[in-house]
Amino acid sequence: MITLSHLSKSFGDHRAVSDLSVTLKPGEVLGLIGQNGAGKTTTFRMILNFIEADKGTISWDNQPIDAHKRRLIGFLPEERGLYQKQTIEEQVVYLAQLHGMEKSAAKATLKDWMDRLQVVGNPGDLVQTLSKGNAQKIQMIMALIFDPDFVILDEPFSGLDPVNAGIFMDEIKRLKDRGAMIIFSSHNMDNVNQISDQLLMLKKGKTVLQGPVQAIRESFGRTRLYLETDEFNQADLAAMAGVTSVTKQDGGFLLKLTNEEAGHAIFDKVTANGYIPAFSQQPPTLAEIFKTEVSTND
Repeated sequence: MITLSHLSKSFGDHRAVSDLSVTLKPGEVLGLIGQNGAGKTTTFRMILNFIEADKGTISWDNQPIDAHKRRLIGFLPEERGLYQKQTIEEQVVYLAQLHGMEKSAAKATLKDWMDRLQVVGNPGDLVQTLSKGNAQKIQMIMALIFDPDFVILDEPFSGLDPVNAGIFMDEIKRLKDRGAMIIFSSHNMDNVNQISDQLLMLKKGKTVLQGPVQAIRESFGRTRLYLETDEFNQADLAAMAGVTSVTKQDGGFLLKLTNEEAGHAIFDKVTANGYIPAFSQQPPTLAEIFKTEVSTND
């Protein structure tokens, strides 16, 4: 179990992280979100002991994270960096050895990892021959090849197409199933929603949202309603009580409601003559919530 308790960090007059507390259990995924400069990378750097917290504690199973424990942490930094003149194998094997893996085991495992992540290339290829996406896959392999118990991924999906983002997500799910603890940051709220057990949102270093993803969404109320109907047009729906806006979407209409209770009366009206193809009332998406929280004044 990883526990961050009342962490704070300032750089001069700038408070980068303020009184952050969170607990991560084995097999859990924490999505850490926030605008650029919100404090996400600073939090990662404090966990990894790259920088020291001004206040608060960081522990693993109620003990400080010492040098031995740090060897069990896999880290994918936001700042991508590989030695262009070295081979893939040289870099991956060297880092794996730093984390306690035998050289022979790292070499034997590397090709399997490259196949699983669909890397175009061979272990003996120079890094400079790799595309940006394949280089990112190699850095992901470097973070995971030694089977870490705790993984920190700083913007792992940045720059990836949907297919390769899906490959990365599958690996995160595999780690979760194995019992690893995972923290990752992302600006893609769909990815956060799909794989996170917990969500933590920072704004100017302060925690503004925290808890299970669905519980956070539900706390904003089921104020998004998608329906498909042939009997009511956009203007008809917009005129209904409790509707603040109507937009066309995927062959139907997306309604924003003042409160979730408005959905009951709308359901009665649009189904008065029987069946309609679709009626789904949901809380706001994480992307909508993110925009709302970012735009809210402190």
